[in-house]
Amino acid sequence: MPFGFLKRRKPEDAPAGGPASSQAPATSATEPASSPAGITKSGGVSPTAGSPTTTRIHEGNVRGVQFTAITEDWRLRGRMQIAGRLTDALNKREAITISDVSWGPSDGTSPMEPAPGIKSVDPYDLILVIAGEDSLPPLTDAERSALKVHKVPYEVALELPPFRIIGTIFMHPGSEPDSLLDRSSEMFTPVADAVAHLGDIEVSDPEVEVILVNRFYLRGVEQVDRRTGAPHPRLPGRPLGGTS
Repeated sequence: MPFGFLKRRKPEDAPAGGPASSQAPATSATEPASSPAGITKSGGVSPTAGSPTTTRIHEGNVRGVQFTAITEDWRLRGRMQIAGRLTDALNKREAITISDVSWGPSDGTSPMEPAPGIKSVDPYDLILVIAGEDSLPPLTDAERSALKVHKVPYEVALELPPFRIIGTIFMHPGSEPDSLLDRSSEMFTPVADAVAHLGDIEVSDPEVEVILVNRFYLRGVEQVDRRTGAPHPRLPGRPLGGTS
C-alpha cells in the first residue's frame, strides 16, 4: 500500500461553486499512513429531514452505527460511534471514532480485509456514505413527525468524479438543484432512491436507498429521469418570452 495515497483539501482550498480536488483527501491523524480513506455504510437518513427543535434527534446517546463509506480508491466498513443523526455527525467536520473496520477497493471487486489499525475517519475523506435506517437515533412518533418538512423532490444525476449518483434530492421551495454547487455549511446532503456508479460498475448497496454525498466533491448537477438516468427531453417550440 503506497504512503500518502490520500491528499485532503479543506473546503477553503476548493474553488467557489465547486468541490475540492477530486483526488481523495488524506487520512486523519489517528489512522496509519497505509490505511485507506473510508466508505461509510450507516443507517438510513430521512431525505425529508428538516431541523426539528427536539434535542434528542440531533444529540441523543452515543451508539455504534454500521457504515460503508467510499473514497476515490477505497471502501471502508465498520461502526461509527455517533450521537444523533449520521448527517449531523458528518456535518460537524470532525474526526469520528470507528471500530470493527474492514477495507477494500472502492469498486467492490475484491473481498474486504480487516483493518484494525484504523481507529477514526475524517468526513473530508469521504465522497459517498451509504446510509440505512439506523443512521437515525431511536425516535418517538412525535420526533419522527418533527423531521418531516415540506420539500420539493427533484430527480437528478450528480457528478462526483469518478462517481456518478442518480436519485432524488429534496429541496426547500424556491431552491433549485444547482444550488448544491454553492458553498454551504451543510457538507453532506442525502440522495434518496440512489444508485452510485464508478464507470459501468454499481458501487452502492442495492438494499440501501439513501446515499449521503460530500458536496465538496460535487462537480455537476443535472435533472434526469431517475429510471433511465437520461436528461428530460426538451419540449417542442420556442421558450416563452423569447424572440427569434
